[in-house]
Amino acid sequence: MPIDAPAPRDATAGTRDEAKKRPQLAVAVAQYAPGGDVKENERLLREYVDIAARRGAKLVVVPEYASFFLPDLGPELVRNAQGLDGAFVSLMRSLAVEHGVAIVAGLVATSEDPERFANTLVAVDASGEVVAEYRKVHLYDAFGAKESDWVVAGATSAPQTFVVDGVRIGLQTCYDLRFPEVSRRLVDAGAELVAIPAEWVRGPLKEHHWTTLLAARAIENTVYFAAADHPAPVGVGHSSVIDPRGVTLAGGGIDAGVSIAWVSLDVLDAVRKQNPALELRRYRVVPTS
Repeated sequence: MPIDAPAPRDATAGTRDEAKKRPQLAVAVAQYAPGGDVKENERLLREYVDIAARRGAKLVVVPEYASFFLPDLGPELVRNAQGLDGAFVSLMRSLAVEHGVAIVAGLVATSEDPERFANTLVAVDASGEVVAEYRKVHLYDAFGAKESDWVVAGATSAPQTFVVDGVRIGLQTCYDLRFPEVSRRLVDAGAELVAIPAEWVRGPLKEHHWTTLLAARAIENTVYFAAADHPAPVGVGHSSVIDPRGVTLAGGGIDAGVSIAWVSLDVLDAVRKQNPALELRRYRVVPTS
């Protein structure tokens, strides 16, 4: 063979390369403002799931308190709490089937305490089945607020994860972001993407905290994040999909909208090979109670 001649083409190379590829998933974060009108909140869920699905998303993450919200927590939220067999989750299930998508949403759910509700995440897959549920563990008793006056904290039970198109997703909520061990436990349970519905309240430096902590949790765990917040004026906005290097792949500003990005497990593998922090660590996370 002449020195300058090209090497023979391997007809099976493309097939082998495709076989090596790991799953990709189109993820949407929907940034909008639920309120005190149950029917309007249902309409908003329909609208934003429809937008995300038409743009190609297969997983749609919507904010915390998506079923009912008032800026000042109180008895009105307890009165509007629903069971997981209630109207809001039923709507999630029907929308998931209609659009062929998985949905993660924050719900004002009933609890064992008649005077408080459970701040709960529900995940529904494309077949309409409830595949994971998570009660918020770290309640927002900070910055002058006291969520525990009206909310029952979740137990530090096994991390909640589920799978969409080959990608394992973990669940956490809003104030949990300030506790790095929550994300680490999810990653230890196999999470490759963490979905975090939030109502991250505005205030001095709060926008900075939100964006910084999201990037930090992604970097230190070499994991994707999909974070959906309320827009201004109550929330800080800046919902985003962040990659394992802390890079924002897609995100919004302070107004309502939908942002979509592709999660790639090939990228995840490459980042974890380059930075094997999870393998090199010397400590484990153990619940305190």
